[in-house]
Amino acid sequence: MKAVDVRVMSADQLTDELAKLKKEQFNLRFQQATGQLEKTSRIKEVRRDIARIKTIARQKAAEAKA
Repeated sequence: MKAVDVRVMSADQLTDELAKLKKEQFNLRFQQATGQLEKTSRIKEVRRDIARIKTIARQKAAEAKA
């Protein structure tokens, strides 16, 4: 997911996407613990996407306040 794509989203969309990514992160961790995870790089991608969404959501909230 690119930052440009995330910036276009509304606050509700960001919240929904964040929840979806957190669920995926949990499932990936569970798969890794049980030895079923095939694409280990996906964990890193999801973690970075979560951070990207949180950062942009915080920036939008700060802009709305100012």
